[in-house]
Amino acid sequence: MAPGSDTIAAIATAPGKGGIGIVRVSGADLGPLMAGILGRIPEPRKAVRSRFLDQRGEGLDQGLAIYFVGPASYTGQDSLELHGHGGPVVLQMVLERCLELGARLAHPGEFTQRAFLNDKLDLAQAEAVADLIDAATTVSARCAMRSLSGEFSAVIESLVAQLIELRMLVEASLDFPEEDIEPADRSQAVRRLEKLSAETARALERGRRGSILRTGLSVVIAGRPNMGKSSLLNALAGEDLAIVTAIPGTTRDAIRQTIQIEGVPLNIIDTAGLRDSADEVEVLGIGRTWEMIQRADAALLIVESGCGILPADEAILARLPARIARIVVHNKVDLTTKQPCRETEGENQHVHLSAKTGQGLDLLRATLLEIAGWQPGSEDVFMARARHLDALVRAAGHLDKAARVVSQIELFAEELRLAQSELSSITGEFAADDLLGEIFSRFCIGK
Repeated sequence: MAPGSDTIAAIATAPGKGGIGIVRVSGADLGPLMAGILGRIPEPRKAVRSRFLDQRGEGLDQGLAIYFVGPASYTGQDSLELHGHGGPVVLQMVLERCLELGARLAHPGEFTQRAFLNDKLDLAQAEAVADLIDAATTVSARCAMRSLSGEFSAVIESLVAQLIELRMLVEASLDFPEEDIEPADRSQAVRRLEKLSAETARALERGRRGSILRTGLSVVIAGRPNMGKSSLLNALAGEDLAIVTAIPGTTRDAIRQTIQIEGVPLNIIDTAGLRDSADEVEVLGIGRTWEMIQRADAALLIVESGCGILPADEAILARLPARIARIVVHNKVDLTTKQPCRETEGENQHVHLSAKTGQGLDLLRATLLEIAGWQPGSEDVFMARARHLDALVRAAGHLDKAARVVSQIELFAEELRLAQSELSSITGEFAADDLLGEIFSRFCIGK
């Protein structure tokens, strides 16, 4: 996909009223457009106070014009930013004037796409731009900024460089068996491969932890009626989101709330109590509960402290998908002599607490962070997307296969090549046009 040479324009600030609004323009030659809307070509890289003119030379607005000469610009092309008043009508008037002067309306993410195509950013950095805009917590914003600054890309490039070096040694002996080139020593190749595999696994772990910052951990609160599920949601959220009564079946539909623990977003879902019911509406709610459990990352099974896990609770545990983490929350310790605590029994975590008084909630929060794989204060995660993780997983798989075929040099070399291809796809060294279109179409217009 070649960089576009035509001129694009878009409103770069969010919809609605504001003190300042920005119209961005990028193209191969902005001289005629600037002359038409500003009446002159401003000095590059300086904020110049200007009137924005219509086709009759009358003022549409006034503000600052900043002209960036390519390639020293965000997109790598000549770029113009018109900073005017932030009213929707006046911004639209300025944009329409740019379109009259030959620009076309930019597609979503097209400015950043041109930055990528002009080698101003690699693909991982370009995606970090959108992640920074979408960041919901300060931790996720800092993580996205580290990826945007190139930390993630540097790790991937280091892995690729090591792969290339190893491939050179291996393929030299493969391509020139009769020449005076010493074959790659098998033990040395194995040591290099082990180091490469360990570093790839480390990058994957950092990426998995960072991916939680993008989407959050999906946690379903489940259990029999009147166990305190809605009370627990309210306690975790710090506000009364769900109606709490002593009447079984009060919660009929799911209630969702995103909370933060140490900057990690958790999508908490309160669901209908699980029981046999003749109420048609309640039955529908119970069906939705099981659908949400199937999609969740973790399930909180609420039981009553002092009663233990009853056969009905055991049946719920047995039906939970094997892949999801489960925490048995023994609620209402304030009504017993049991002290808040955390225990591990088999594959289940047990937390004893009181949603009503708040006793033991910190233990539950800490357990949820452990399930998320998050270490408070960590500064080394990547804002990884699903495609990054998939590529790292596939690369790790090829390295694992390579370790099993070291003695078969042709197969060994092929697995290394495939691993390199997967890693290079992360930064966009090898990227199909349809993939690029999918990625940038999710950006906002004007970025």
